[in-house]
Amino acid sequence: MTVYLVGAGPGDPGLLTVRGAEVLAAADVVVHDRLAEISLLDLAPSAAERVDVGKSPGAPVPQEDINALLVERAKAGLEVVRLKGGDPFVFGRGGEEAEALRAAAVPFEVVPGVTAAVAVPAYAGIPVTHRGMSTSFTVVTGHSRHMPDTDVDWETLARSGGTVVVLMGVAHRTEIARRLMAGGLAGDTPVAAVRWGTRPGQRTVRTTLDHLHAVDLEPPVTLVVGQVAALDLSWFEGRPLFGCRIVVTRTKEQGSGLADRLRRLGAEVVHLPTIAIVEAIDGGAALAAAAARLRDYDWVAFTSTNSVERLFTHLRDARAFGDARVAAVGPGTAEALAARGVVVDLLPGRSVAEALVETFPPGSGRARVLLPQGALAREVVATGLAGKGWAVDVVEAYRTVPAAPPAELLAAAAKADAVAFTSASTVANYVAVAGTGAVPPAVVCIGPVTAAAVRRYGLKVTAVAGEASVEGLAAALASCLAPAAAVGSGP
Repeated sequence: MTVYLVGAGPGDPGLLTVRGAEVLAAADVVVHDRLAEISLLDLAPSAAERVDVGKSPGAPVPQEDINALLVERAKAGLEVVRLKGGDPFVFGRGGEEAEALRAAAVPFEVVPGVTAAVAVPAYAGIPVTHRGMSTSFTVVTGHSRHMPDTDVDWETLARSGGTVVVLMGVAHRTEIARRLMAGGLAGDTPVAAVRWGTRPGQRTVRTTLDHLHAVDLEPPVTLVVGQVAALDLSWFEGRPLFGCRIVVTRTKEQGSGLADRLRRLGAEVVHLPTIAIVEAIDGGAALAAAAARLRDYDWVAFTSTNSVERLFTHLRDARAFGDARVAAVGPGTAEALAARGVVVDLLPGRSVAEALVETFPPGSGRARVLLPQGALAREVVATGLAGKGWAVDVVEAYRTVPAAPPAELLAAAAKADAVAFTSASTVANYVAVAGTGAVPPAVVCIGPVTAAAVRRYGLKVTAVAGEASVEGLAAALASCLAPAAAVGSGP
């Protein structure tokens, strides 16, 4: 039993350390606060308990209760991750939790995180030190129940000559500015106020000390005071999809690749799975039987990544294919096969079932094709290959069933700029749970079959991916949304 005090970083999930990801993956319990990026919880096992102890304004969770919870879960023999925003030892009260654990004789490990004091200015294009401007920086909390705060000598900070980074100080910014100027800083000293730093909703406001009081700001905000705040080496807010909110409708397991790609382009992602992939109606018996005689087939044709994943649960490795040749409907499916050591023999130029049939060679005699696919898959491939002389064994590999997204995700999706549909079933289920009125203004589809499903509901398709893959879909979204993002659309 060990309690891991893990710094989650200031918001961007990519800033979690490798060690942080390792301990999350082995956690029995994750105790997280309000500022920890919620998608990081997906790194923990699905069976892990998740406990929200977020100290939201007006409803604080006493620190003593959090300490007691950590001790209790650990003494029950569980591996506990205490996931905290930023770094646990930088205004995170991690030291108090460590003291409580030591007093209770509970083993603990501190996993440092990237502090907002450095990361947020960096994401705003502001180095906290810069030759000729600042050779030092001071990190200070501006959060206090009483101002002026006798614990912070703001006047001395003003005379230190370096950069001052203020965390949690937006509520007292007027008094902070007054005292810094009283300590000798000029009224025209540059100030940068960065809200929701490192996240897709990041906004940077530049002002001066004497005008800081007049700036409309709401927490969470990181304040940077000093000459470096005049520098604008921005990069994060210039990403092509920055400021855009995009709904990803793929299953939780499959949607992460697209979501990660969109986040790298600067988008805020609302992961709203509208379908779930489950076992075939027979529990996978038919697929297991087909896998056992895979070498008997001349071809195995895959029409989705799901069929690849399901078949491989019954295979030891790629050697099971023997001399059977392999066809894939598109590059995404081919990549799923390549990841498992299988190089496809046939990949059509267009990622649709019709193109797969057109490209397929003619059959002869008793030549056989295995076609593992979803229960609701179109019959185009099976019928088309049979028409070309092949004996086709269609095996149900999986079923898609509707998912039930929580109300808060549906509300966030309704305010999005775009939605990415990856199959006809995601379209049908999205409309079923949200209605056509909740479909975002831009609708981008992975291929023509999905686009046709959108149009059947009377909705307009904004763009169709040139290639039926994560990269193709992300490129299509960037193409139709980047101009809007450049002029400040989105949340």
